Amino acid sequence: MSFSAQIKNELTRVRLINDCCKKAELSALLKLDGSFHILGKGKFAIHTSTENAAVARETVRLLSELFALEHEVVVRRSYLRKMNNYVVYVPSQPSLNQALNELGILDDKMIINSGIIPRIVRKDCCAVSYLRGAFLGGGSMSDPIKGYHFELNTDNEQLAYDLLSLFKRFELNAKLSFRKKNYVIYIKEGQGIVNLLAIVGAHQTLLNLEDLRIVKDMRNEVNRLVNCDTANLDKTVKAALLQLEDIAFLDEEVGLSRLPLALNEIARKRLLFPQANLRELGESCEPPLSKSAVYSRIRRIKKLAKKLGK
Repeated sequence: MSFSAQIKNELTRVRLINDCCKKAELSALLKLDGSFHILGKGKFAIHTSTENAAVARETVRLLSELFALEHEVVVRRSYLRKMNNYVVYVPSQPSLNQALNELGILDDKMIINSGIIPRIVRKDCCAVSYLRGAFLGGGSMSDPIKGYHFELNTDNEQLAYDLLSLFKRFELNAKLSFRKKNYVIYIKEGQGIVNLLAIVGAHQTLLNLEDLRIVKDMRNEVNRLVNCDTANLDKTVKAALLQLEDIAFLDEEVGLSRLPLALNEIARKRLLFPQANLRELGESCEPPLSKSAVYSRIRRIKKLAKKLGK
C-alpha cells in the first residue's frame, strides 16, 4: 500500500459531528474527484472515480447521511494496473440540485461554481474538513523515505487559487505550479507536511512520519560528521605531505642538524609522526607546544625551503 493510500485510509476514519463540516468535506471530494454531467435544463448528474475503496465508501457514506441521495457503485478492474477502480454514480433526481447548492457546487442561480463558495469554509472547522476532502479527492504524498513531497492536482484554475488561499489561511507553505494542463498545489518541506497532517487529522501517519524524520535526520547528521572528518583528514594528510617534502629538501640541501633548534625539533617530529595534526605534533614536543607555535615553525620551514630554491 502506498503512503498516500495509508493517509487516505486514516482520514476516512475521522468522524465528523457537524453537518457543516461533513458538507465541506464532501464538497471538496466532489470538486477534486468528481465529474459533472449536464443532462438538460436544470438537470445534473455526478460521478466520482477512485482507486481507493475507503475513499469510495466515505463518499457514499456522506451522500447517504447528508442527503439520502440515490446512487450506485460500480467496481471496474484495471488489468493493466492490476487495481480496482471504484465509481460512485449519482443520477439526476429531484433533490440533487438542492444538495449540490448546499455543497457550494451550484450557486444560488443553479449555475456550476468553479471555485470555493466562502460560506462553505467560513468556520475553521469546515475549512479543515475541506482540506481533508481535497486530500481524499486529489491529494498524493511521496514516500518520506525517498523525499518529502505533497501535492494536489486539479484542472480548475479558480479552485486551485482558492485552495492555495485555504492553505495560506492555516500558514501552510504551499506553492502553485502548472504542469501538463493541471494546476498543482505542493509542499516540499518536511515540517510543512507534518503541519498539514496534523491539521487534517492524520495523527497516526504523523507519528510514523516523525519517526522516519528522526531516523533520516540522524543518518544525515552521521553522514555529515563522517564527511567532515574525512575532509579534515584529507586536509591534514595533504598538508603533512607538503611539509615532508620541504623537510626532505632542507635535509638534502643543508642537513637538518644545521637548522635552528626549534625548526630541527619540529622537522624531526614531523618525520616521526607523518600523519599527526598540528595539535598532536605540539603535544609530542618537549615542552609541549601550542598549535599556533607549531604552525609558526612549519611556516618558517616552508619559507626557508622556498628561499633555498624549492
